[in-house]
Amino acid sequence: MKLVIISGLSGSGKTVALHTLEDEDFYCVDNLPLGLLPDFVQRVMNRTIQPYESIAVGIDARSEAQDLRRFSQIIQPLRELDIEIIIIYLQAELTTLIKRFSDTRRRHPLSRKGLPLTEAIEVERSLLSDIAIESDLYIDTTYRNIHQLRSLIKERILTREENGLSVLLQSFGYKHGTPTDSDFVFDVRCLPNPYWETQLRPMTGRDAEVIEFLGQSDEVEQMLAHIREFLDYWIPKFAQQNRCYLTISIGCTGGQHRSVYMAEKLRTHFAESIESVSIRHRELE
Repeated sequence: MKLVIISGLSGSGKTVALHTLEDEDFYCVDNLPLGLLPDFVQRVMNRTIQPYESIAVGIDARSEAQDLRRFSQIIQPLRELDIEIIIIYLQAELTTLIKRFSDTRRRHPLSRKGLPLTEAIEVERSLLSDIAIESDLYIDTTYRNIHQLRSLIKERILTREENGLSVLLQSFGYKHGTPTDSDFVFDVRCLPNPYWETQLRPMTGRDAEVIEFLGQSDEVEQMLAHIREFLDYWIPKFAQQNRCYLTISIGCTGGQHRSVYMAEKLRTHFAESIESVSIRHRELE
């Protein structure tokens, strides 16, 4: 059986993630008190009529604070059972969360206790910090809309081979902010920039002309070789530690040419040795 625990900040997309899995035949329960999780899983596992193969549970800051601080101890008995456990934590930048609450005109769950919105978000972040530390998949939804989050959940949860490593390669532009949900970040802004070639400026790192331009540079090939060599050595080390997910981000200035080219090259390379490799071009989306 597969158990997916979804947690994170209010407004970061927990409900979207849960509904996405529900649409894929997961048995889903939202806002389950954390202290009841072990008993709930046991009851589901003991179900004899139409047993569930996959379940997803939403855990948020409305659980008892003492249970949230004991998250690791509470789920430890579950790790000893014959089930696959995946913990997903979603977050977003403060300004983005405030805007989302403003747009939807919904109240933050903790603001009902008299806390102003900004303070409620920070208290929630503190309460859920132990879950964030334990998470297998850490997702920042600041730059993702609902459709992109749905696609990401499907790619990383549904296509991953059981007990296998799922790798996400994503390109981004530094001028739009560095992604916080990365395990490795590589800066390729030192490489020749196609942006300064007038005919290449409107193109992307997936276009043949840009590929040819960057492929002719010795610096680009050296950087690519060094990143490949580094990851070839360290990715298996992560896999040996039973890591489920790995996010590798490649950044250039605008996220249009160099980072896209490098991410595509790395995907081609690692697709030969890793079952689940996906790619995302943040700025192109």
